Amino acid sequence: MKPTIKYRKLTKDETVSLTHKGCSCDDWSGIQVAEGFDPSRYFNVTFSGNIRLGRLNGTHTDESGVIIRSGITNAHIHNCDIGSNVVICNIGDYIANYRIGDNVIIKNCSKIHTEGTSTFGNGTKVAVLNETGGRTVRIWDKLSAHEAYIIALYRHRYKAILNMETLVSDYSESVRSDRGVIGDGSTIVSCRNIRNVRIGPHSRIDGAISLDEGSINSCIEDPVFIGPGVIMEHFIVCSGSIVTESTLIDKCFIGQGCVLGKHYSAENSLFFANCGGYHGEACSIFAGPYTVTHHKSTLLIAGIFSFMNAGSGSNQSNHMYKLGPIHQGIMERGSKTTSDSYVLWPARIGPYTLVMGRHYKNMDTSSLPFSYLIESNDESILVPGINLRSVGTIRDAQKWPLRDRRKDPEKLDQVNFNLLSPYTIRKMFEGRELLRKLKSVSGPVSGSYSYNNMVIRGNSLERGIQMYQTGINKFLGNSLIKRLEKTEFTSNSELQKRLKPDHTMGKGEWVDLAGLIAPVKAVNKLLDDIENGVISTVGGVAEAFIRMHDSYYKWEWTWACERIEQEEGKPVKEFTAADIIRITERWKKSVIDLDKMLYEDARKEFTLSSMTGFGIDGGEEIKKLDFEQVRGAFESNGVVSAIQDHIGQKDALGNELIERMSRIKS
Repeated sequence: MKPTIKYRKLTKDETVSLTHKGCSCDDWSGIQVAEGFDPSRYFNVTFSGNIRLGRLNGTHTDESGVIIRSGITNAHIHNCDIGSNVVICNIGDYIANYRIGDNVIIKNCSKIHTEGTSTFGNGTKVAVLNETGGRTVRIWDKLSAHEAYIIALYRHRYKAILNMETLVSDYSESVRSDRGVIGDGSTIVSCRNIRNVRIGPHSRIDGAISLDEGSINSCIEDPVFIGPGVIMEHFIVCSGSIVTESTLIDKCFIGQGCVLGKHYSAENSLFFANCGGYHGEACSIFAGPYTVTHHKSTLLIAGIFSFMNAGSGSNQSNHMYKLGPIHQGIMERGSKTTSDSYVLWPARIGPYTLVMGRHYKNMDTSSLPFSYLIESNDESILVPGINLRSVGTIRDAQKWPLRDRRKDPEKLDQVNFNLLSPYTIRKMFEGRELLRKLKSVSGPVSGSYSYNNMVIRGNSLERGIQMYQTGINKFLGNSLIKRLEKTEFTSNSELQKRLKPDHTMGKGEWVDLAGLIAPVKAVNKLLDDIENGVISTVGGVAEAFIRMHDSYYKWEWTWACERIEQEEGKPVKEFTAADIIRITERWKKSVIDLDKMLYEDARKEFTLSSMTGFGIDGGEEIKKLDFEQVRGAFESNGVVSAIQDHIGQKDALGNELIERMSRIKS
């Protein structure tokens, strides 16, 4: 906590000294100064309104090692409280109605001002998903992806949504002020116009053209950077984010650790943890955690995405030139689009699906995760489950936690990185049954099946059933082994007692709330509590999401146990060591088979065809040597080594459990 500073009026000698330095004021009595005030640090300053001035007795050293004395030079200051050891110089117009913290540097700017009163972007209505406003989300300083997901997509719980919107409105009014804030340690240089913007501690704003009605929620642990050419209106930018290189923002929330640059353009959009936007355009999108788009010709519009990578030229249509832009798209977590892909909204793409080509019919693949959706001769071909054996999918799952840029001790988004979870495995169960039903009911037509405006080849259907079964076996085995680890059992009754879930929460359907994976029952309980007033603050909503996230593994076993019972056809209270051994053997086979498929998929990157373009001026031997120097050898590749290690580790883990079960007496 800062020590309380005592202020006093200027002395007559100080007023004379300021006047000799080219300073002026219509009413010197409106200025208060801290003890230790040094009038020699002010030159050519016009004061007006009520002013408080801190002590200016220090220096700053910039990135080039240049030492700058604190002081105020060539500026007009109106109705401002200014902290200690600031540098303010060369202000073209004025700084008005601001509280400026300690150690702030403001140089070569045109105008920084607060007009009237402002909520600084809080309460701004963002027309996400539906351009006509049917799913509008009000943004606020600590909006999470999960809160926004519920507000945008749970409109059927209208009372809960109304209460949540009221909480946000109340918060917005609580921060309304006629004074802007520039936090301690911030630097603002070469900016044109900053109006009604609250700037958090240790922000750096360098060369922005216009910032209007917003908040920059920087912190000392994770500063925000706003760079050259940026224009932003009605916005909130959270800690650790970078907005730079002539990016254009209008009515957007930019969450923690995001990077928007290289002329990116976004309006009426929400970006959550660790999103990246470069070159392209976003309109009314819900960009859940780790949504990334790199390419100039890519447009994301009226869709919800997360853990998504958009290929160059990716595009979608959200209206049919009839009733306007009323359609929306859902791409569930982990989906990707290839270059020049197109999807006609409304559509729903299941998790971890690769979209290739152009698709002109409305589709729903939500029950068929880990698929390829491919265009061939104007047909949409679905290959179910094939992405489970893609080494790229595994690489993505491994890289996301490593690319978490957030350093703020308070994380707004609760992110679950698990590739296999009750959310995705539930969909595998659905996919397995759907494919079995297609096989038994539809009957093959020229070796193909029709489903939701898509074609599934006969061999793809059979392989999809096998892939989903492999994924199910792997996940359920993982959960079982985790439940039984590090415990010695002497009897089947002890085993059965351990297998019994500790919680009832977790049964039934699970959902992905834009990064947070949780049971539907837990989400409904939260909404009930909001409706009934049990949760009555925005902080209370955030705490509920944290509790859900922290409870994931406790609740996961409840769900997995229920599914194991269904697969085995009997309750766990009747399980014996022999059942555990059988399930573990099945798990070992699934894990090793899947790893072998990943291994062979990785090998494709080291074939002769992959060496095309290497060894530019030599023969085959030089090509191979050049390739190895650039890409490395197959066996020493990090991903390949990890797969080999994983096979050995899981084999040993399964054998250890089997050996423990073998010691149990019947």
